[in-house]
Amino acid sequence: MAATNNSRVLLVRHGRTALNAENRLRGRLNPELDEVGQAEARALAEELAALDPARVVSSPLLRAVQTAEAIARLVGVRVVVEHGLIDRDYGQWAGNTRDELIGTWGSVDGAPGVEPAKRVLHRASVALVQQFDFLGARPVVLVSHDAVNRALLAHLDPSLGPASGIGQRTACWNELIHVMGDWRVTRVDQKPPVHAVGAR
Repeated sequence: MAATNNSRVLLVRHGRTALNAENRLRGRLNPELDEVGQAEARALAEELAALDPARVVSSPLLRAVQTAEAIARLVGVRVVVEHGLIDRDYGQWAGNTRDELIGTWGSVDGAPGVEPAKRVLHRASVALVQQFDFLGARPVVLVSHDAVNRALLAHLDPSLGPASGIGQRTACWNELIHVMGDWRVTRVDQKPPVHAVGAR
């Protein structure tokens, strides 16, 4: 189906994991959702199911797939895995805190072996373009990671400021609308209430 005016993509961040709770970089590490993350995914699924998405696409990492599956179950579609949505590769530094990298290398980008930010943006942009044929009256859901989402949001809407400053709580969603050949960011860091101890 060709895209029409006001076609929407709902760009989602996965629910919480134990590494998120400890503020550690996840990258290509593959933890599952913790108890809070599972509750976040359920709340998110209920909210997004009301928007009747036609397609749910996920990063291949377990935390994203589990979040995507919660949404897909309520909608009645299958999860499509897209490697371009995978988290930023922090190489040997995955599992460290951001502050540890900054203290040693001056920035996350300065640490050797970290995937360049431009490469993250490129593959995220390709993944977004690949959804174009599926856009229509019903939205497409993309489940990814904070580094990927921030890169894409900052690129599509420079008024949001640098990628590092864009809020992306676990299990949040953002709305991108395709209007007259252009993408507009209309909602950022939306998060439904989660009834679980310690949710954030």
